[in-house]
Amino acid sequence: MKYNLGQIMKKAWELFRKAEITFSEALHRAWLSAKAVEINQNRIERAKAAAGVTEETNTWSEWKKLGYEVIHGSKAVFGADLIWGSKGDGAMYKARFFGRSQVQEVVIA
Repeated sequence: MKYNLGQIMKKAWELFRKAEITFSEALHRAWLSAKAVEINQNRIERAKAAAGVTEETNTWSEWKKLGYEVIHGSKAVFGADLIWGSKGDGAMYKARFFGRSQVQEVVIA
């Protein structure tokens, strides 16, 4: 797999400024994050297939970035254990995914 070195360096600088760590540690974490992307994508696809979900899915925060909100009371259609590379220790976190039918556009009044 080819990696976008410019994107990795950008991520390293963001981590360096935000986390107040050494640049070498920030670069290490940026590489971990880049390598985790493919692994996480495969885990999401497997979990989605195991749950039998065919509609578009995203996490709560990803739907929010896209201008949607999860309807109150909706339960996640599936979850996956993903690698959090930017923490630097390969920590795992549980991500929950909501389907397109469980979100609505944010209405700005």
